[in-house]
Amino acid sequence: VNAATWGLLLTGKLVATHNEAGLTSSLSRIIGKRGEPMIRKGVDMAMRLMGEQFVTGETIGEALANASRFEAKGFRYSYDMLGEAALTEHDAQKYLASYEQAIHSIGKASHGRGIYEGPGISIKLSALHPRYSRAQYERVMDELYPRLLSLTLLAKQYDIGLNIDAEEADRLELSLDLLERLCFEPQLTGWNGIGFVIQAYQKRCPYVIDYVIDLARRSRHRLMIRLVKGAYWDSEIKRAQVEGLEGYPVYTRKVYTDVSYIACARKLLAAPEVIYPQFATHNAHTLAAIYQIAGQNYYPGQYEFQCLHGMGEPLYEQVVGKVADGKLNRPCRVYAPVGTHETLLAYLVRRLLENGANTSFVNRIADHSISIQELVADPVNQIERMATQEGGFGLPHPRIPLPRDLYGTERANSSGIDMANEHRLASLSSALLSTAHNDWKATPMLGCPASEGTLAAALNPSDLRDVVGHVQEASLQDVDN
Repeated sequence: VNAATWGLLLTGKLVATHNEAGLTSSLSRIIGKRGEPMIRKGVDMAMRLMGEQFVTGETIGEALANASRFEAKGFRYSYDMLGEAALTEHDAQKYLASYEQAIHSIGKASHGRGIYEGPGISIKLSALHPRYSRAQYERVMDELYPRLLSLTLLAKQYDIGLNIDAEEADRLELSLDLLERLCFEPQLTGWNGIGFVIQAYQKRCPYVIDYVIDLARRSRHRLMIRLVKGAYWDSEIKRAQVEGLEGYPVYTRKVYTDVSYIACARKLLAAPEVIYPQFATHNAHTLAAIYQIAGQNYYPGQYEFQCLHGMGEPLYEQVVGKVADGKLNRPCRVYAPVGTHETLLAYLVRRLLENGANTSFVNRIADHSISIQELVADPVNQIERMATQEGGFGLPHPRIPLPRDLYGTERANSSGIDMANEHRLASLSSALLSTAHNDWKATPMLGCPASEGTLAAALNPSDLRDVVGHVQEASLQDVDN
């Protein structure tokens, strides 16, 4: 992470410090003079400062109180209880109770302002169940869904919006199945507070939007759709490489994500009767593009912008407010994390990676060597220039090889199967069924035929009634020969 990012995190301001060598030498001098105890104290202080930068409050009550200053300026809030995926049932129950308490507090603070004008809550499905994965589909539907439904019904009771946060790509289809079941829940008929987050850096994002628009029409809901660029890029790339997948689920070039975001924004704005778009971005060009695409005839409840607490307020203070005051008169909702410093780390790392990337708008705006024209360049024009130079559109990043080419010319990476992809699972199931009645035999690999011996049954470890095949072990005589 570069020095500009540390300056942003530790002071809350965009500072003009870009000398990593200077930062390193300064830290070295401090260590030499003060020793490790001083450094430990400093790191603890830095974590607390960064916590104040990115966390609205340690409790939901504190967060609601801290938000009042920006609410007075016209901002809205969506609160998120910090915490990562539940590892045990105890974790899941703890997070469930935390969400329930938060909904009660947010609902009371809303004072009947409703879904669009009042505060809301964002929840992570992985926090509600320790086995939130495609391999545990039945358990997720039987055990996680009732928890999701109970939270949604509680949010409906107070008429506050509830957004289902986006997570890793291998959980997308599972989350869509949960969303569809929720939309057809009789107890939620006619209520428009169900929200879902979609990531523009995923290559399938436009098709996911087509799906949720169709789902909204079939279920007769107006869904809140928060469009984000995506915060798990590094882990998506690494997962595809480790598992030897055919390709990456995300774009390998940031400019492709920028274009995808604008294209997907058009889709959302084209379905106002069934979609309430929530555009989460800190990029001034993206904001301006959406403002122009949506048109000048804004009406309350048409759409809103969103930003992260501690990152986007300076930009959106120019957006929220009356035209007479020189503002754009468009609403902005602040995504507000709530939790102690102990629960901050994973969220903080994602923000560090996001701010530290040299393609990040927040990072680039602090760099005075980048001109305004370059900073707000049209991403479509950038792609056209790249296509002219490279001889084609949509080419992947040249320094990020496909998973199978990870080791270059030395050897091919081992190939795997995406066990969260329904098409791949269907093909695998068909192949397994076609060979289900084969009696596989494994015999010793010797220079001469092995003597006849007893065959031992090889059983399916997940179903001991299923005999997969038989194994013949080499005898001592075979070895001697």
